[in-house]
Amino acid sequence: MNVSEAPFAAIDFESAGTAPGLTDEPIQIAVAHWTDGAPGIVLNSYLRPSRPVTWSAREVHGIDDAKLQAAPRLLDIWPEVRTALGGRWIVAHGAATEKRFLRVFPLHGFGPWIDTLTLVRAVYPDLDSHALGEACTALGLAAGLESTPGFRWHDAASDAMASLALLRHIVEASGIASEPAQILLSPRLRGYFKSRRPASPQG
Repeated sequence: MNVSEAPFAAIDFESAGTAPGLTDEPIQIAVAHWTDGAPGIVLNSYLRPSRPVTWSAREVHGIDDAKLQAAPRLLDIWPEVRTALGGRWIVAHGAATEKRFLRVFPLHGFGPWIDTLTLVRAVYPDLDSHALGEACTALGLAAGLESTPGFRWHDAASDAMASLALLRHIVEASGIASEPAQILLSPRLRGYFKSRRPASPQG
């Protein structure tokens, strides 16, 4: 299977935030697939945590406790998560958080995992920031994303769509659509992409 044939599903979580004595918990999950030439949301749900959202987390994503009172627990929506992610290559920007929250489903078997943070660092090492929003802005992707109705950075659905858009840009800019999909998993991406990446948009 080459890169252009791989079925991708991007996932993003927003969280309740960390504080002394509090374990972080997910409060929103979203999954996007690439369909009909554009990313589309196939799962988007608030999640009810076992404790309040921290002030600092609310300042980032704007999700307060009132929005979560009637939300399901992550375990409650396992069938929807399995349908959205099963049999697909999983995409996330800084995938550690998504992997950690999905551990609530033991032996779920989702993957392979593609981390767009690793990819954008490899292809565009000179960007001022490789955070999702900043990278998309520097690469000229933000305007198109932000024109989508309801799009808002640090919203799980919006960030999942942005991760897919960033992956597609990297694939096209690097000319690897016909390469085996495993190229996206390589730990030596910097060496592979060095001869293929275009000039940095900041250069």
